[in-house]
Amino acid sequence: MTAEITRMTDAAVVGGVIADTFRMDAISTWMIPRVEDRPPIQRAFFTLHAAHALEHGDVYGIYESGELAGVAVWFTAPFPDIPGHDEAVASFAGEHAGRFGILGEQMEKLHPHEPHHYLAFIALVNGRMGRGLGSRLLREHHQRLDAEGMPAYLEASSEASRRLYLRHGYVDMPELLRLPDGPVMYPMWRAPNA
Repeated sequence: MTAEITRMTDAAVVGGVIADTFRMDAISTWMIPRVEDRPPIQRAFFTLHAAHALEHGDVYGIYESGELAGVAVWFTAPFPDIPGHDEAVASFAGEHAGRFGILGEQMEKLHPHEPHHYLAFIALVNGRMGRGLGSRLLREHHQRLDAEGMPAYLEASSEASRRLYLRHGYVDMPELLRLPDGPVMYPMWRAPNA
């Protein structure tokens, strides 16, 4: 079955895919402990970031049989902060906004400063995992990065995603991102292939 990759233009669609995919992952559970609170908060958060990436990066969708099967959200670093980010998060996250702030601060401390492309999110629609679609999304952007001699950075949110990125040329950064009384994230770097 052939998969087609295209540029996305609808931040809400992208945010919805990411929210659905990450609804039960360890980072989401730490940030928003009550499962019933997660969907609207996550949709708003991921849509906010996808909209910013449409202006300061690249947002891809991968389609299988005409249906959206996954998305990838890349930023071209350095990129500006989202205007009004903290106020927006406070408005939709309510009592959970503090944890969003903690995660953001921890991520900011470890984020490299040299020019690179930052993979903020990659997410596959439920039922579409294990078919090589995530790898296709990665290869699509990596080809461009290699042609430009540009490195890439990301934070893997699980051991499983870390293993995927290791297979695609990423290496672990020296320091882990440890959330207070919460899960670990794995900052990773990919040098361009010559």
